[in-house]
Amino acid sequence: MTTVQVRQSDPVADERRRWKALAVCLTAGFMTLLDTSIVIVALPSMERGLHAATADLSWVVSGYALTYGLVLVPAGRLGDLRGRRETFITGVALFTLASAACGLAPTGTWLVVFRLLQGMAGGLIAPQGSGLIQQMFKGAERARAFAAFGSVVAVSTAVGPLAGGLLIEASGSWRWVFYVNLPIGAAVIIAALRLLPRHAPRRDPREGFDVPGVLLLGAGALALMLPLVQEQAWSGRGKWALVPLAVLLLATFWAWEGRQLRRRRGPLLDLRLFRVRAFRLGALLSLAYFAGFTSVLFVYTLFLQITMGYSALAAGTAAMPFAVGSALAALAGGRLVGRYGRGLVVRGLSCVALGLVGVIVSVQLVPGRYVGWAAALPLLVAGIGSGLTVAPNTTLTLARVPVRRAGAAGGVLQTGQRIGSAAGIAAVGAVYFARLANHGRASGALQLGFLTSLLFILAALTLAVADMRDGSGTG
Repeated sequence: MTTVQVRQSDPVADERRRWKALAVCLTAGFMTLLDTSIVIVALPSMERGLHAATADLSWVVSGYALTYGLVLVPAGRLGDLRGRRETFITGVALFTLASAACGLAPTGTWLVVFRLLQGMAGGLIAPQGSGLIQQMFKGAERARAFAAFGSVVAVSTAVGPLAGGLLIEASGSWRWVFYVNLPIGAAVIIAALRLLPRHAPRRDPREGFDVPGVLLLGAGALALMLPLVQEQAWSGRGKWALVPLAVLLLATFWAWEGRQLRRRRGPLLDLRLFRVRAFRLGALLSLAYFAGFTSVLFVYTLFLQITMGYSALAAGTAAMPFAVGSALAALAGGRLVGRYGRGLVVRGLSCVALGLVGVIVSVQLVPGRYVGWAAALPLLVAGIGSGLTVAPNTTLTLARVPVRRAGAAGGVLQTGQRIGSAAGIAAVGAVYFARLANHGRASGALQLGFLTSLLFILAALTLAVADMRDGSGTG
């Protein structure tokens, strides 16, 4: 008699594989988010090397953020429908090729074109990460995975200027801020092919890719984000006429998606997600928070370089306490969110607000070149608060989202973050430059800019407190 042996799954090996797969996703996410800020310190070198116009330099930064944000929701839906592993690998390959093209760009115009493509590829990658976390992890493990994800989000934005300064100083060329992605991208593709789980989504045969929904959402998001990302580059108030157009297009998108849902045609965005209070409120909280925290780093590094005469490397180093605090606290936040729920986010946002007040006081007390040292401790406190906010809020926001919609839901969440970042930088930048132009006192301009950022943080805190009062406190 022949004995048939059935191979049993090894739980320990499966767990190790999941965490290795998570590391692949986080590495790609770090690479794409780092590129939102790493180029800032390279702009003067680009201007000299390419004889680039000011408008081109503006688009090198804002164009990436724009196309990144436009692609997120459609990319999340594409991953849900066609497979997150395949979409992820395609995105990383395109991002790596676009990075090489950026490094080889012969003129400012070509650099802008390649940056737009790079942003689209980054937007293709981002929602697959949150979708794969939903797919691979459950319960406490999922909270830990999102903690690591939140740490990457916070740290990658904060260390961008420092990483850019180090690369330029070591290589003597701005092109290496793009070339550094080539070995990373190649390694991620190889590891993804081996480690990421295959997934054949089960879907209704009537479901397809909602092309009208993509066009309506894309046009609406473009009309909303364009005046925000170009606030400094486009003079005059005419650009704000795009905002009512954006509202009209997004309202039409909402009506179209409701129609698709009623006809069971597979909408780009399942509007039933917004019936989940944790998702609805968490997405709004994330938008408000990113408007505050991203603008803090933007105006602070600008102040240190332009006014205080810090080098790119020194300015990046001065922002490091925020990044360190974020990284350490985000890992702890993943373990604590199950116990404290939304209360942990309230504590985190309170720390961020306290840290910002500390920086404002530090600038007042130490107005000279030692301001970077004086603001280090308050920035560390704010960073700890950020780590206790981003990862736990992501976990709570996506906890009750069905796995088959995880990619699209992650895309919505990150689109809100990108819109929040653009709006915050536009608002705080406008306040900072207006104060500087009218009064000429840079420390006062920085303080007013930080107060504006603080208003966004307090708006996020209000939402978190409201959720605790109206719900169970667990999101």
